Amino acid sequence: MPAFRQVGEKQLPQEVVFMAWSPKRDLIALANRAGEVLLHRLANFQRVWSLPPNENTGKEVTALAWRPDGKILAFGLTDTKRIILCDVEKPESLHSFSVDSSITYMQWMEVTEESSVLTSFYNAEDESNLLLPKLPALPKNYSTTAKIFSEEKSDEIMKLLGDVRLNALVLGGSSGFIEIYAYGMFKIAMVPGVPGSCRGLCLSSDLKSLSVITEIQDSPDSEAEMTYFQLDTSLLSSYLPEVTRMARKFTHISTLLQYIKLSLTCMCEAWEEILMQMDSRLTKFVQEKNTTTSVQDEFMQLLLWGKASLELQALLMNQLTVKGLKKLGQSIESSYSSIQKLVISHLQSGSEALLYHLSELKGMALWKQKYESLGLDASGIEDAITAVGSFILKANELLQVIDSSMKNFKAFFRWLYVAMLRMSEDHVLPELNKMTQKDITFVADFLTEHFNEAPELYNRKGKYFNVERVGQYLKDEDDDLVSPPNTEGNQWFNFLKNSTHLKESPLLFPYYPEKSLHFVKRQMEDTIDQCLQKPADVIGKSVHQAVCMSLYKISQSEDSTPQLSKLPFLWNDKTSNIHYVLFTMLDSSVSKIYILRRHTDTSRCVSNGLIAVEFGNFLNNSINESSDSRCYSCLDAHFYDDETVTVVLRESVEQEGKERILAQLPLTSVYTDEDQEREFIWDSAKRLDEQSGEISTRTVFLENQWRVLENMKAQYVAVNGIRKVSCVLSSNLRHVRVFEMDVEDDGEAEEEEEEETTQIAAGEPEELNQSADNQGSVCGASAEELPGETEEQESGLDP
Repeated sequence: MPAFRQVGEKQLPQEVVFMAWSPKRDLIALANRAGEVLLHRLANFQRVWSLPPNENTGKEVTALAWRPDGKILAFGLTDTKRIILCDVEKPESLHSFSVDSSITYMQWMEVTEESSVLTSFYNAEDESNLLLPKLPALPKNYSTTAKIFSEEKSDEIMKLLGDVRLNALVLGGSSGFIEIYAYGMFKIAMVPGVPGSCRGLCLSSDLKSLSVITEIQDSPDSEAEMTYFQLDTSLLSSYLPEVTRMARKFTHISTLLQYIKLSLTCMCEAWEEILMQMDSRLTKFVQEKNTTTSVQDEFMQLLLWGKASLELQALLMNQLTVKGLKKLGQSIESSYSSIQKLVISHLQSGSEALLYHLSELKGMALWKQKYESLGLDASGIEDAITAVGSFILKANELLQVIDSSMKNFKAFFRWLYVAMLRMSEDHVLPELNKMTQKDITFVADFLTEHFNEAPELYNRKGKYFNVERVGQYLKDEDDDLVSPPNTEGNQWFNFLKNSTHLKESPLLFPYYPEKSLHFVKRQMEDTIDQCLQKPADVIGKSVHQAVCMSLYKISQSEDSTPQLSKLPFLWNDKTSNIHYVLFTMLDSSVSKIYILRRHTDTSRCVSNGLIAVEFGNFLNNSINESSDSRCYSCLDAHFYDDETVTVVLRESVEQEGKERILAQLPLTSVYTDEDQEREFIWDSAKRLDEQSGEISTRTVFLENQWRVLENMKAQYVAVNGIRKVSCVLSSNLRHVRVFEMDVEDDGEAEEEEEEETTQIAAGEPEELNQSADNQGSVCGASAEELPGETEEQESGLDP
């Protein structure tokens, strides 16, 4: 009976380059060489969804990581240097941000350190939920046919907040790039001074240290060198309650900025090109008419005398038409009312919430004893508050323009509709025929203000008129507004203009009458980004190098293979606060696995800091008894949990018919009392591979925790000890097998599965006390291709 139960196998059409198990559910994320991100479930390796490559986001995935609660999947794209946060329920990007380097590795970890202050913060209800109204959900999409937003609402954006317990997305890239993002949203540290391209990293769960493996190459001709760094991040651990509160506030702010951005996108969708029809028709009329009379005079004559020139009649009856006028009027009314609702319900409520959180952040910054060391700057936050105030003023200005435009267009279209009915000698209803002197004056004022020919406007926008005034606010341009609001005669403006003291008062938000809503929004985002940047700089500069160890050189033949996710592999033991590093170095024809241990507290030492492991013969019929006991090489190794390492092995003398092996290596069989006598002393002047003969070696004979992988040239493995699953990938990167690793307690497993099914059906995803760190990723040289699979049926997430 094999030790592990196979539950799925698949031949994939594209080469897989990364794999990562969800920490909370039996789901595995894959990235293939075509740039596609896929989600598969454990059972039969069935596909749940796929996210194809996108021109805007990118096509070359170089890293994957799950948020510890399993609800968000992050992946890095090297061609666009972007990080995408994707919803696990559907293949949709919830949030994305740019970075300065190509990402080569990422880890998403959860802080497990506890304190009374943190516990009270975690358990207390967020005050903003009590003091602020709940943000209305964003409409899913706008129907251009029905002219309304769908009833279906989308609140995915709020998933970005996640659990209140602090978690951090750690990014590593080329040229020494390392950044830490609290909650995956707020950049909390930019770590300088680590040379080379990142091949692995691990931030400890107590935030005391960051372990990094980099590949350093001095010149294109020289051999690359693998180097281990341990960085002291004690500022984060010393100020953990303050860091958590600050990061939570910044995450609220980042989420609200994304909410405002999506609200503006909905507003732009509601504004249609048909609204520009009046401007284009009138411009064409100017270009084609033979008379010297202005368009304004033509319409004034029609208003006052009821007579229109032949050319104006042709414009109204043949081009605009009665039916077209009605359609245009309906489009303007529905579009303007949709935009108006979005400004009032979404834009204003989001901006007010933003003001609240920034004001709270300013209060935190003024508590210098707690937050000054973290770089929180009150003056920068004050600038951000001012920028949000300017955005609210511009949103209110847009509301006034919409309100006046709706009134103007309604009166104008009602008059023009009656005039066109008379031209066509149709019957005019008595209720439409009533027009008071006040109505005539209102239409005349509208014609005077909006129907003036503007040659300079034609040079800028290719049109002579700007009758439609709302669209200019929604254009994402740096240009000034074509028709800014008229402030002449405004008593408040005159009062400010004449008051030298109030003009520069910090109590008044600056107003930009010439600029669009998009421009002011971008200005607000830039100011907030600057205010959030300082803590990342201050915390990053506090990180310093505690340990630097040169491990080994990479041979030229090995260097031809992509190094993104081969060994080394890093792991953090949350219970004992120890960093583990797994790596291999060629020793004769056998590849031993080396285990390096460092305490997360850089001032403390660990016994058995470095040990080598070789695997003895445990397949009785595989080789002769007289052969050397070191008969297996390690191809890949990942921590299954704090006490076990999962390895893929092959016989060192590879012959036809020799199979690969999946095995579990208990650390108890590696770390024994007798090893205490032979502690390895590192000579920092030499590389590790130059002193490998002095490293204590432990020969392990596996008993029953292994399985032969028949008919599969296995090369890589991804595991999840919480869910007790593993996924093995072949050397040609297309053939996968999925295993349940712990099949001894079948009854208990079934009970757990039933309980999980019940919770998911009730809408409560299973929450575990632990979360897995970034699961391994894989990449390798392409080999012969296997036949592609047939079309897969995608399934939903619910069982």
